[in-house]
Amino acid sequence: MTRFPILAAFAGLTFAAALAPAALQARDAAPFFTAQLVEAAGESEAIAGGVVFRCEGTMCVAPRSRDRALRVCRELQRKTGAIASFTAGGTPLSETQLARCNG
Repeated sequence: MTRFPILAAFAGLTFAAALAPAALQARDAAPFFTAQLVEAAGESEAIAGGVVFRCEGTMCVAPRSRDRALRVCRELQRKTGAIASFTAGGTPLSETQLARCNG
């Protein structure tokens, strides 16, 4: 009879351990960069800042990069055209930074 609580606890820990990598992977797969383009992208993918941006219409998203947001924005602008807004980790570029991005 004392085995049931031990088995139940073991099963719960095993289940939690199985879910942990999926949760980490989902967090890592969430977009870090979001760009709203002035015009629709000509391609569905663009590489900027060492990461792949996935584009659909005028919206492009990508995971985190080691490069600064302004540099990533500038590289994306060279490949896709003018950028209306650019967000990194939930923080939008300022109007001044966005002007430099589109420079």
